[in-house]
Amino acid sequence: MKFKCPSCDMQLKAEPEMAGKVVRCPGCNTKLNIPASVATPPPSGLPAPSGLPAPSGVTPPPAENDAFGAEYEHGASAPEQPHTEAPTSEHRGERGGWEEIDPTNPNGLLSFGIGFVFFLAWVGILYPFQAAESVSPADYTGMQFVASLFFKHMAVSFMNTLFFTWSMSILYLKWQKLNHQRKALLLDVLPWELGAEINRDNVGSFIDNLYKLPHRLRDSMMVNRMRKALELFEVKQNVGDVTNMLSSQSDIDGMRIGGSYALLKAFLWAIPILGFIGTVIGLSHAIGGMNFGNMTDLKQVTATLGEVTGGLGTAFDATLLGLVLAMTLNFPLNTMMKSEDDCLTDIDAFCNEVLLPRLNDGGSIAGGDTNGIMETLVKAVANSQKEFLVDLNSLSKQIKEQADNLDKRAAAHQQRVDAEFAMALNRMRDDMTNAVKDSVKTTTDYTRALASGIQSLNTLLSELGGKHIMIHQVKKKGWFSRD
Repeated sequence: MKFKCPSCDMQLKAEPEMAGKVVRCPGCNTKLNIPASVATPPPSGLPAPSGLPAPSGVTPPPAENDAFGAEYEHGASAPEQPHTEAPTSEHRGERGGWEEIDPTNPNGLLSFGIGFVFFLAWVGILYPFQAAESVSPADYTGMQFVASLFFKHMAVSFMNTLFFTWSMSILYLKWQKLNHQRKALLLDVLPWELGAEINRDNVGSFIDNLYKLPHRLRDSMMVNRMRKALELFEVKQNVGDVTNMLSSQSDIDGMRIGGSYALLKAFLWAIPILGFIGTVIGLSHAIGGMNFGNMTDLKQVTATLGEVTGGLGTAFDATLLGLVLAMTLNFPLNTMMKSEDDCLTDIDAFCNEVLLPRLNDGGSIAGGDTNGIMETLVKAVANSQKEFLVDLNSLSKQIKEQADNLDKRAAAHQQRVDAEFAMALNRMRDDMTNAVKDSVKTTTDYTRALASGIQSLNTLLSELGGKHIMIHQVKKKGWFSRD
C-alpha cells in the first residue's frame, strides 16, 4: 500500500502487515505511523491494489497477494497509457548515473578507530577493579574476576579484546548500512501515476523519477538496481535482457555481502585460537616452575604447588576469555548475516513480482508492435545459426581427423607393400643368381670333361699314326651255321 510522509510529502509504500508501525521517512528522517488504510484509488479501469480499501461505493475484486501488496489482479486490463515522447539520446546522456558507495562493506579505518576507542574505554573501566595480590581469587568480586581475566595474560587478552571491539564496530556500521537499505525499500520507485505498465514511451519518465530522489536515497541496492534495469530496458527494449541483468546483479550483490564477512570470520576464528595460545604459554610457565629437587621443607613444597596450580588457573582463564568473546560475537554476526540476506531477498522479490510484470517490450501480438517479435526471431535465428556453425565445425574437425588417420594408414600400408615387394625382388634375384651360377658351373664341368675326352682322343689318334689295325671277323658257331 502507498502513503505520503506528512512532513516532506514524499510518496512511500509498505507491506499491508506493516500498518500501524512506526518508521522513519527515508527523505526527512521523521518518525511517522504507517496508516492502517489508504483511500488512494487506482488508475482508471484498474481494480484496487491488494491491501488497499476500495473507494466509496466501489467493491474491489479479489486480488492476488504478493510480497509487497501493490500488484493488481492477474488478467486485469491495463489502463490507457498517456502518450509521452520517447527519450532521446541527448536526454539519456544528461543523466550519467551517480557514484555508487559500497552498500555492505564499512570503512576499514573508521571501524578500527571505533573499535579501538571502545577497547580503550573497556580497559579504562576495568583498570580500577584490579585486585591486590594479597586478595585470594576466591574472594574476588564479579568485576575483580572480570578484570583478572584481562590483566593476567595482558598481551593475549588485550589482542582478543581489540579483535572483539573491532568486530562489533564493523557489525554496528553494517547495521547502519542495512537500515539505510531498509529505508530505501519504503520508496515508491515505480509510481503508478506514471503508468500501470512500463514501455518504450514512458520508461524515461520512470528513470527521471529515480533521478529526482535525494542523493542519499539513491545510493541503495534497491534504487541502483531499478535504475540499471530501467536504463537497460530503455536501450534494449527486451524483457529477457533485463531479467538476465537482474539475476546477475542479484548474484553480484549476494557475493558482495558474503565477502564483507571475511574479516569478521577471521576474527571469530582468531579469538579462541589466541585464547588457546595464552593457555599454552601459561601451562609452560607453570610446569617450568615445578622444581622440588632442593626442597626439604613441607611448607616450601606446598608453596610451590600453590604457585603451579595458580599458574594453571591463569592459563585456563585465557581460554575462557577467548571462548566467551567468540561466543558473544557469533550471535550478532549470524543475526546480521540473516538480516542482510533477508533484505537482498526482498529486493529480488520486488524485482520479480513488481518490476518485471510491468515491463512491456511490445513483444506480444496483441500489442501491434512487431519490433520485439522481429528482434526475438532474429536472435533465435542467430542462436540457431551459431549452434549450427558450432556443430558444423565440430563435424568438420572429426572428418579431418578421420581423413588424417586414413592417410596415415594408407601411407603405412604402402610402406609395408614396398618393403615386402623389395624383399621378394631381392629374394628372386638371389635365387636366379644362384641358379645361373650352378648352371655355369655345370656347363664348365661338362666343357672341361669334353675337352679332356677330345684331348685323350687326339692323343690316341696320334699314337696310332701309320699303324694298321687288323680286324678279324670271328665266325659264330651255332645250330643254324653251315659249319
